Amino acid sequence: MTSRITFASVLTRFFTRRLIQQQQVSAHTVHSYRDTFRLLLRFAKAHLGKEPSELAWEMIDAPLISAFLDELQVQRGIGGRSRNLRLTAIRSLFAYAAFELPEHAQQIQRVLAIPSQRCAHEQVHYLFRPEIDALLAAPDRSTWSGRRDHAWLLLAVQTGLRLSELTALTREDVHVGSGAHVHVIGKGRKERAVPLARQTVTVLRAWWMEPAVGDRRILFPNRRGTRLSNAGLQYLLAKHVATARHSRPSLRDKRVSPHVLRHTAAMELLQAGVDTTVIALWLGHESVQTTHIYLEADLAMKERALAKTTPHEGSCEVYKPDDALLAFLQAL
Repeated sequence: MTSRITFASVLTRFFTRRLIQQQQVSAHTVHSYRDTFRLLLRFAKAHLGKEPSELAWEMIDAPLISAFLDELQVQRGIGGRSRNLRLTAIRSLFAYAAFELPEHAQQIQRVLAIPSQRCAHEQVHYLFRPEIDALLAAPDRSTWSGRRDHAWLLLAVQTGLRLSELTALTREDVHVGSGAHVHVIGKGRKERAVPLARQTVTVLRAWWMEPAVGDRRILFPNRRGTRLSNAGLQYLLAKHVATARHSRPSLRDKRVSPHVLRHTAAMELLQAGVDTTVIALWLGHESVQTTHIYLEADLAMKERALAKTTPHEGSCEVYKPDDALLAFLQAL
């Protein structure tokens, strides 16, 4: 009689053998997949009444996963792209399980057949210079945490680092001498160096003079001296955006995330005349095609292009409303 296969045993092998040993994926990918399965296991516990370590493999089926993805969108308000990222992690596990558990082929194929959600191709959102200035002025720089937040906000807006890259920074990653730059390891273990502006260097040097809290290697620690989490940094950003809205009402209509700060850095480079190939290298994009979204969003560039064209002749007629009785009949 064969023993029952647990979901925990397959998931553990997926992380240790497939992701870490065989594929050698980056730490960012491991953390992203880890967060997906944390959420899935909490959902399964709530709906099946079993601890994650007690779940049998066949319990995590297509209906449960579909319900989990639907709840993420309804309860947590995530968008289609975030939903698809969670589904990608789950599909990766089940594709691995197809080789490990051929006897569960039907269950696995049903999960792999869950469709991705089609997403509208929206223009990128970014901040204008007055909005950036209001956001940078929001932290209370008379406090330790305010000076820390001002430093990472300025660094984020100037360099366009991803959220995970920003929270992972150590003091050794930042060079403030000649050729000042920040060294990061981004998606796919790609290394890149992003230059630092003189004002950013000045702020970072002042931040380094602050008394050490906890692990001094961490560039932006929390109050306990440990690394700021992604969720913690997002919370701080939301708090400072709320403050900045008092002086800059245009921010009330904008949802500002760490990725919006990244878009803002890219748009400032583009509007300064920097070539998109350089911007792609600056941001660590896999392909320069990814950077074309900023061309689509730059209305000022389109207006300059329009000014170079010869306008077409047009004419207009003065509007005359219909007779009241005819308008009544037309509305029937």
